[in-house]
Amino acid sequence: MKNLLYIGNKLSKHGNTPTTIEILGPLLEQEGFTISYSSSQKHQLLRLIYMLWSVFRNRKTDYVLIDTYSTANFWYAFATSQLCRLLNLKYIPILHGGNLSNRLQRNPMISKMIFNNSYHNVSPSHYLIKQFKEQGFNSLIYIPNAIEIDQYPLKEREKATANLLWVRSFAEIYNPLMAIAVFDKIKKKYPNATLCMVGPEKDGSLHKTQQKSRDLNLEVLFTGKLSKQQWINQSQQYSIFINTTHFDNMPVSVVEAMALGLAVVSTNVGGIPFLLEDEKEALLVSDNNSDAMVLVIEQLIENPNLFLELTKNARKKAEGFDWEFVKHKWNAILR
Repeated sequence: MKNLLYIGNKLSKHGNTPTTIEILGPLLEQEGFTISYSSSQKHQLLRLIYMLWSVFRNRKTDYVLIDTYSTANFWYAFATSQLCRLLNLKYIPILHGGNLSNRLQRNPMISKMIFNNSYHNVSPSHYLIKQFKEQGFNSLIYIPNAIEIDQYPLKEREKATANLLWVRSFAEIYNPLMAIAVFDKIKKKYPNATLCMVGPEKDGSLHKTQQKSRDLNLEVLFTGKLSKQQWINQSQQYSIFINTTHFDNMPVSVVEAMALGLAVVSTNVGGIPFLLEDEKEALLVSDNNSDAMVLVIEQLIENPNLFLELTKNARKKAEGFDWEFVKHKWNAILR
């Protein structure tokens, strides 16, 4: 049986949204892998220290999985990967964040130290594979983020209503203020429209979004962080999922919305066009274009056939991300 060390931000107990380490890790355990995790420390410096100590302590492990992001957490990946090199450990960066390609350009030498010396580089999106190859990196394997499809009951809606759902951490990169702008315009045409925004605070954006809704005299339901089951239950009251992000890779929340039978309307950024085909599985608009998003939401509400076609195709696409399919890709590189 293989032993793994998984390096990432295991912070849901501190109120953060669960990241890949808390989703993929347990799924791999179901496949018989023995996994140690690091780290759940809230303080960034302590987290880094614990990560490095975990690598040293588990220096006889078979593989080290490293969740690799584009912002400050990029440096966790750099530090732990270089310690793996010193200890002759096989490490596998798992690439996250639609803005990671910019990190390759800003820190080319450091990026080469990480990604040219890894056992494999795993990307959950074809978008990042394209970005990495353009920067000269070729050792990439596509393994999408997985869901367990039977946890997502399909609600078959005959038509769309003006009930909008937004699920993400409240961070500037995800542009929650756009959701308020969209809702304000939708509400003028559909007075019974509703908006629910699910997710924890990240960088002060929750307060700004709440203030904007008050300024516009809009009644918005802010639930805070919900468990997966809670937001799945909440989703039954809505029919349109809006994704307003400035950057993205392969957002699991969008795949989950597709699985639940919600129609997805999203900004056409980063990995989104690699995940969703416009006018087939979703409706895509340009970044920060609230007027365009309002127009396509109106199309969904006024055209039941379009709504039914998109949601049918989206559910079929989501079924391809089921763990029963994805697990074979992980077993192929870890066994």
